[in-house]
Amino acid sequence: MTDSRGRDLPARDPLPRYLAPVPKRIEDLGLRFAWLVVAVNLAGTVFGFWYYSGQFAETPAIMWPWVPDSPMATLLIALAIAAWKLGYELPWLTALAFFGNVILGLWTPYTLLVFSDAYSYLHPLMYQFLFWSHLGMVVQALVLHRITDFPVRAVAVALLWYSSNLIVDYFVPIVEGPHGVHHTTIPVGQDTPMFLGADALGVVAAGEVTFTLLALFLALAIRVEKLKLALARVHRRDV
Repeated sequence: MTDSRGRDLPARDPLPRYLAPVPKRIEDLGLRFAWLVVAVNLAGTVFGFWYYSGQFAETPAIMWPWVPDSPMATLLIALAIAAWKLGYELPWLTALAFFGNVILGLWTPYTLLVFSDAYSYLHPLMYQFLFWSHLGMVVQALVLHRITDFPVRAVAVALLWYSSNLIVDYFVPIVEGPHGVHHTTIPVGQDTPMFLGADALGVVAAGEVTFTLLALFLALAIRVEKLKLALARVHRRDV
């Protein structure tokens, strides 16, 4: 299988289905037209920064690096794929892109569902666009195993950044936000009672913590499975 310029695509290791759920045909399509994927993600990044422009205006500048979560994730994956296409795959960048697209790709639909009534101000088409486009981020993240083997140091970089994101979003308020103690913006008051004794901020925090742990598990599990496959190939050569 070759890309749009006739070059070989990276092989697809026989990973367990739960680690590589995207059909090979779709993976190959995305890799073959990688520059188109880069362009789409850059367009999403521009849209995302526009979407967050109001929050930037209300948030102290010191917190700006932690505000545009989703557009940063699409920018990271655009850069990671572009680096790979240019022959300079950067494992730490690919790991950051993987974490970001898994976490934000799941967190946004989760939040849209949890606060569906409060998001009634969104046009139905915008609601659907946000929901499905973010799930698409998860799909593209699950193709990255084709271009990286998630070395532990790279995973550590991604975990460090997204752990800092969790801390400042939900646990340690560096500065007070415009709509509550934390700078995180949700469509209801942060202390609004929800369910199981949790407030609104706690509910969205639970989601992001869960998705961060999921991204960590998937990245390390892919690493382990690839090492097992490499060892098996070495063993077959030595026999």
